[in-house]
Amino acid sequence: MYLLRRIFKCKPGEARRVASLVQKQAQAFEEAGQRSECRVYFNGATTPSEPDTVVLEWTDETLRSTMRAGLQLPQAVREIGGQVAQLTEGNRIEIMELMTPDKMLDV
Repeated sequence: MYLLRRIFKCKPGEARRVASLVQKQAQAFEEAGQRSECRVYFNGATTPSEPDTVVLEWTDETLRSTMRAGLQLPQAVREIGGQVAQLTEGNRIEIMELMTPDKMLDV
């Protein structure tokens, strides 16, 4: 099981708008059965964390390419992605393996 985080660096003052768009995009992925339930969080300069940042977080059993054969991205995902690109300076992804009972060591 993996925890995936897509971290967006937004243009100044756009974090809330980007978070709203990313939430809509995540819902489209979920409705298409292509992603588990997601969480979106942001800092629009009101909390003591990295400013102008949006984070999309979800879990998955496996790591799967978004360019894999046969994948049909919902139209909404593509449209929203274009809007997000206009409002951000870049993004990165973090992938962590979740600790599950079957992976635990006998310590």
